[in-house]
Amino acid sequence: MVSTGKAGDRKQGAASFGRAAARLAKHVEKALAPSDLSLPQYRVLVLLGDGSAVASALASKLAVSPPSVTAIVDGLVARGLVNRRSDGGDRRRVTHAADTNRRLEAIAGHLAPRDRERAIEGLRLWPEAMDSYVAASLKS
Repeated sequence: MVSTGKAGDRKQGAASFGRAAARLAKHVEKALAPSDLSLPQYRVLVLLGDGSAVASALASKLAVSPPSVTAIVDGLVARGLVNRRSDGGDRRRVTHAADTNRRLEAIAGHLAPRDRERAIEGLRLWPEAMDSYVAASLKS
């Protein structure tokens, strides 16, 4: 593909990012298979890693509808991975269950210690990278 200037570079960069994101998602799906987690469930767990969130906020970050988030969270609650805590009667506020971190650490435990730390840090950095990319894309 030949670049046609700044717009062409952005288009090519977006296409490259899209392909990289698709490959990463496929690798994550394969890695999650033994734990019986879907990619959407994993994404919710990652977003809840820093604390609680309302379904509408999760839906916005995941680019899905609030009822879709509720269905995903219901499945995670049924498996004991997420606790739904009442917040003044607001059933939509959910918190990340402590044993989920242990499960992710157990998965990462199959790596060499140095790689384990890099994998966990990488998981923490992806949401930040995605947010920064989206913000930069919106400015263009």
